[in-house]
Amino acid sequence: MTVNTTLLWQNAWQDTSYKKKLFGGLIPTLIILILFPVFFQYIEHREGTILNDVLLNTLPVINLSIPTFAFIWSIATLTFFRCYQNPYLCLQFVWGFFLLCVARIITISLVPLNPPMYLIPLMDPLSNKFYGGTYITKDLFFSGHTSTQFLMFLCLTKKNDKTIAFISSILVGTFVLIQHVHYTMDVVAAFPFTYIIYRIAKKITS
Repeated sequence: MTVNTTLLWQNAWQDTSYKKKLFGGLIPTLIILILFPVFFQYIEHREGTILNDVLLNTLPVINLSIPTFAFIWSIATLTFFRCYQNPYLCLQFVWGFFLLCVARIITISLVPLNPPMYLIPLMDPLSNKFYGGTYITKDLFFSGHTSTQFLMFLCLTKKNDKTIAFISSILVGTFVLIQHVHYTMDVVAAFPFTYIIYRIAKKITS
């Protein structure tokens, strides 16, 4: 840690309100991540609707797993580093991610969908750990890959960081469509849902 970063964390840690908010978001987030495999296995055995997606029908079907996760984990690494530098950015991201997970559980439960035709599985050993070690195809509405990238964009404060994260959000959303992992509505809906969640998280942590 630099001196400034150390002082920021020392000051934050002396603030009882900060610690309560941090653990208030961190503990339920960890619980959700532990329970995610059970939820995803449940939805994978549930029947849903196959949508006639006009845009998806016009797109080529290409395996873009490598560039998709190159962007995802690059922006995740950047965000974690900024969280390490700034305890208040860390707090906001923890709460944003927690609320994002809750929102996705609700929307996926309410909108049962079967995956698009010609889907090519996104292969990523790290992400698959949260799915119980198997590939899940029905966690569709709304896109977790796109929404998490966009949440990072919203939480980051430096101009260059935000520019890179925003571009990554658009590219990841485009890539999952080309790979037919999501329907168009899954990706489009990720942006307004995530913005609302970010505003709620910001209000909670302010």
